[in-house]
Amino acid sequence: MSTIGFIGGSGIYEALPLNDVREVEYDTPYGEPSDAITIGEFADTGTEVAFLPRHGSEHGVSPTDLPYRANMYALKQAGVTHVFASNAVGSLKEDLEPGTLVVPDQIYDRTKHRDLSFYGDGVVVHQPFADPYSLELVDHLTEAAESASPADTNVVKGGTYVCIEGPQYSTRAESEFYKSQGWDLVGMTAIPEAKLAREAEIAYATIAGVTDYDVWKEDSEVTLEEVLENAERNQKAIKAAVEEAVRSLPDDLECEAHTSLEGTVNTPTEAIPEETKERVEPLLGDYL
Repeated sequence: MSTIGFIGGSGIYEALPLNDVREVEYDTPYGEPSDAITIGEFADTGTEVAFLPRHGSEHGVSPTDLPYRANMYALKQAGVTHVFASNAVGSLKEDLEPGTLVVPDQIYDRTKHRDLSFYGDGVVVHQPFADPYSLELVDHLTEAAESASPADTNVVKGGTYVCIEGPQYSTRAESEFYKSQGWDLVGMTAIPEAKLAREAEIAYATIAGVTDYDVWKEDSEVTLEEVLENAERNQKAIKAAVEEAVRSLPDDLECEAHTSLEGTVNTPTEAIPEETKERVEPLLGDYL
């Protein structure tokens, strides 16, 4: 039986309905995670779920400074094989109005100051990343959202998420450029989360709740008040979608991500420093 992870984004600070709950604090080579991981049985199904609030329970860390590596490493230590995440995002398309739920399948990385990999320090890993989200989970999460969301909620499968550095929102010129490329969403936390999930051989997909129109739209100004209000409105639909996705996930669903490190290590094992080997053993151990 797989352990399923849920990373809650802005507006999603409470775990799913879990029984026999315990909070586990993990110590990782990359520091402390955003918060303790809440682990429990999902609604008497026998399925174990590990919940992590991305920004911590008090939302005290900027997107640039989040401990992404510690978060994903801790989920790996918890035995997580599949992760559903949630994001609050701006819309780059007229028809993706606030309240829309999108399950993206592509990412464009505009970040500048983040640690993007577990590796380095004497081990080089070149990993394919053409499809940044696990397509098996994109299909599954979309179906779950369509099934569980309120009738008036628009659910869209696919789309490109532009990940910006933040914590500032886009300039008008940037927003207009992203829109001109035909991209769909803009947010601040998809990267490096998706890259690290792939490096940990964890299948990963996200459900993004649209909170605003960014600033490309005439007379549109993004404010924190608007984002938080709409994120709170989206919360019920997102949690319903994730609950259904967890409930209906087939036992031991195999995804391409689960073997994504095969053939990617470019450094001979004997050349990797012992300290580095020890650090990456939970991730790369089967390949060294």
